[in-house]
Amino acid sequence: MAILDAKKYNTLRSGRSFSFAQRARRTFWRAVWLLLAAWTPPMLHGWRRIVLRCFGARLSKTCGIYGSARIWDPRNLEMGDYSFIGPRVNCYSMAKITLGDYALVSQGAHLCSGTHDIDDLYFQLKAEPIVIGNRAWIAADAFVGPGVTVGEGAVLGARGVAGSDLAPWTVYIGNPAKAIKKRKLRGAD
Repeated sequence: MAILDAKKYNTLRSGRSFSFAQRARRTFWRAVWLLLAAWTPPMLHGWRRIVLRCFGARLSKTCGIYGSARIWDPRNLEMGDYSFIGPRVNCYSMAKITLGDYALVSQGAHLCSGTHDIDDLYFQLKAEPIVIGNRAWIAADAFVGPGVTVGEGAVLGARGVAGSDLAPWTVYIGNPAKAIKKRKLRGAD
């Protein structure tokens, strides 16, 4: 494939990925989160749920989210019963991100539902949903990429990178994430 002529590329280049209205809405959202939620004490999950719901998030009344978490677009966030998003989690919700019941995303993890089409001349953005299954755990500083489904009960270890689906009740570590063992809950039937 030939190298693209920069002058030709500049004349072919597409416009912005998001409209002014979309960018203004996200700017307003970030300001509201900063003023009303980001500084709140950890135990005020209920208050943060109210703020997120005002911007379209679909949240269980028992889920929790820390104030230091960053949510790109609350309209694309859905959380089940007793699911949690921990401190400093980056929830890049360009597409829908769903956490099942009892799912946990630990501190510093990154849920990234957006990427770029590297084969497209214009390097356009594309978004694919992320699903974190019931009782799954995304450990500290782990990364879950666009279009990934983390199966029920699966574990992505600290600093692990999931670029493809993770099987249910399996423990993964590393970059890229590799299965190391099956997960078995003690005390479960």
